[in-house]
Amino acid sequence: MSIRVLVVDDSPTMRRLISAKLRADPLIEVVGEASDPTEARQAIKLLYPDVITLDIEMPNMNGLEFLEKIMRLRPTPVIMVSTLTQKGADVNLRALELGAFDCVAKPTRIHTDSFESLAEKVKAASRANRLPGMKKLTKHTPIESFISDGRVVAIGSSTGGVEALVEIISQFPSNCPPTLISQHMPATFTKSFAERLNRLSAAHVAQAT
Repeated sequence: MSIRVLVVDDSPTMRRLISAKLRADPLIEVVGEASDPTEARQAIKLLYPDVITLDIEMPNMNGLEFLEKIMRLRPTPVIMVSTLTQKGADVNLRALELGAFDCVAKPTRIHTDSFESLAEKVKAASRANRLPGMKKLTKHTPIESFISDGRVVAIGSSTGGVEALVEIISQFPSNCPPTLISQHMPATFTKSFAERLNRLSAAHVAQAT
């Protein structure tokens, strides 16, 4: 069965680029396109897409606001599409925290290969949607039990794991043991993500250099 995708972007050119890239994969079917959140809302109700690609900058309602509505009314894997800038990185991180599965950069004259991973990300998002949801933590191990034995905590988080990682790190106390985090995300996002975690956690968080 093919993966049904809805493409949401206010630019007709960008919609054509995204749709063409996805249609090149035999496992993906682009079932619809929408130019704004109003059209997208109707398309979601009618087409029941498995995955949505969503532009961050759109008229009437930005992508983040619409993402929140999607996650509240009909949770669906969403791939955010945005520009590769520092502001774009910050917005993308917020999107990941709100539940977006992943982000992809819009192609430019410099970054023409931005969409090379788009189809793979869509397929990964579709697979993740069929997995059991994340369970809430019900038991907390006292942090003191790790401090005296010299061990280091290692956390690995792949695509779609940002929300869970934020939930975990925000609960770390200031005296947590040395912790190494490996998070799958574009290199342009990691500095902003480390700064975001540092603001949310009592522990000091910094990007490795």
